[in-house]
Amino acid sequence: MGKLFLVPTPIGNLEDMTFRAIRILKEADVILAEDTRTSAPMLKHFGIDKKAYSHHQHNEHQATSEIIKFLKEGKMVALISDAGTPAISDPGFFLVREAIKNDLPVECLPGATAFVPALVNSGLPSDSFVFEGFLPVKKGRQTRFKKLAEEERTIVLYESPHRLLKTLEEFGQYLGADRQASVSRELTKLYEETVRGTLAEIKSHFENNILKGEFVICIAGAEEVKKKAKYDRDN
Repeated sequence: MGKLFLVPTPIGNLEDMTFRAIRILKEADVILAEDTRTSAPMLKHFGIDKKAYSHHQHNEHQATSEIIKFLKEGKMVALISDAGTPAISDPGFFLVREAIKNDLPVECLPGATAFVPALVNSGLPSDSFVFEGFLPVKKGRQTRFKKLAEEERTIVLYESPHRLLKTLEEFGQYLGADRQASVSRELTKLYEETVRGTLAEIKSHFENNILKGEFVICIAGAEEVKKKAKYDRDN
């Protein structure tokens, strides 16, 4: 019986690739990639001379049955995303679920994931947090903001450059513009940046700077606001 491996790849800095990840990709019978044009240079860099096959949100349902067939035939299948860990706001969940349904072994290697360094670097509580991935663009967006306004844990989410300012503005409306937050971009890359402060201060910063790269937003939960208010009163 084969095995499905979920293999994290660097989110920017190629030095973050693990020795084990390279070995698994070299040994795999089949490599599945979110975008083969993105993965090809990375595979070549590590001397992995294999063709990668596309596996993304538009074809994963159709392709999964064929992949399950490969696994049942004893093939070793490795799934990678464009960057980071597969199935974390990237394709992979559906394939993993189907493999488990078919009693096929699944193994996820540890490795790069953008929200972890962003959270740890934010200065906000990281012992308990909620990861939201990407917020809904239209349907259900307001409902999600209202729900997050009551969230006591640190809130972590991803955002694209063209929606960042709008999202910060909306969080300010629902959670208060003075809520403490942190925004990281271009993690592990040359122009890595983390901006900390209130939602209003961070929004002001990015209004006057180039919006480029992938963004991770971390926002203090309601419980942290209560603790700060109590500390201010007692001191």
